[in-house]
Amino acid sequence: MDSTAWDARYAMDQLAWGAEPNRFVAAEFTGLPPGRALLGAGEGRNAIWLAHQGWTITAVDFSPVAVNRARKLATADGVEVTWIVADVADFQPDLGGFDAVLVAYLHLPAVALARAATALAPGGWIVVVGHDVASAGAGVGGPQDPAILYTPQRIVAELPGLTVRTAEQVRRPVQTDHGTADAIDTLVVAVQPAHGEGRRR
Repeated sequence: MDSTAWDARYAMDQLAWGAEPNRFVAAEFTGLPPGRALLGAGEGRNAIWLAHQGWTITAVDFSPVAVNRARKLATADGVEVTWIVADVADFQPDLGGFDAVLVAYLHLPAVALARAATALAPGGWIVVVGHDVASAGAGVGGPQDPAILYTPQRIVAELPGLTVRTAEQVRRPVQTDHGTADAIDTLVVAVQPAHGEGRRR
């Protein structure tokens, strides 16, 4: 989908993904000392939650409608976020400028994911979560093209030089027309080494 299609989706009255942070984002960032974080904006749910945890957030999205909605939600919630309208696939982050990078359900080209990792400061964390290839055809949402879906091995291969802390398939219950079903996601957490170790939880 291009930015125009996402604009139309984000223009709906209801939030596309709800207001709460993604469960894996909340689990992985809880306990991390806050710092500077870079992530995809969407409608702002993860960015706003992280800002409430004390993080300084830069959030990027190519949909101006999404960014405008996220900005309004952040203002209403009383938190500050730096919002940038840009395509994350082409965005050039500051090298070593962030203590954490979050790639949540952004099925990026390998070069873009590797570029995102270069934004990590020494000791910084990258958290990548997205639809796993095993979810194709399962009827629980997300893209169905295996070529763009994740596997833990594929994501790890795109993050050379980082110390991998987690690389696994995870399940996420979602509501479907036939009741609750498990979506299958890939979750990878890796750290930019700093004198042999990363930021402490």
